[in-house]
Amino acid sequence: MSGERALAAARTVVGARFRLHGRERASGLDCVGLAALALRAEGFEGVVPSGYALRQGDAEAVCAALASAGLTRVETARAGDLLLLRVGAGQLHLAIDSGDGIVHADAMLRRVVERPGVPPWPLVSCWRFEGG
Repeated sequence: MSGERALAAARTVVGARFRLHGRERASGLDCVGLAALALRAEGFEGVVPSGYALRQGDAEAVCAALASAGLTRVETARAGDLLLLRVGAGQLHLAIDSGDGIVHADAMLRRVVERPGVPPWPLVSCWRFEGG
């Protein structure tokens, strides 16, 4: 099933520290770094954005980038899917659906966490790792 490797990879970095633009467990990850880790686990390679601001509200641009990376937009999320969330005005966030919550890089807690339950932020879109 698609997404299993993405979720497994995301869970291996739970506890890693948060670092804006971080791409490695050892030095820290942000939500884009976590998404990139999940993408690589599913066999997707490509350019991961860098140099972006913490507040990036252009959901259409993010969705276009996910589609161009080869992810499939789906209506209903399942474990292992990539979620695009709106955490505040002008602020988007990526997370991995865990089936009963999310794995995400939490800037407030300063680490990657697995959070149970429904995410507290509005869902913008769901993306599935198919054909990577």
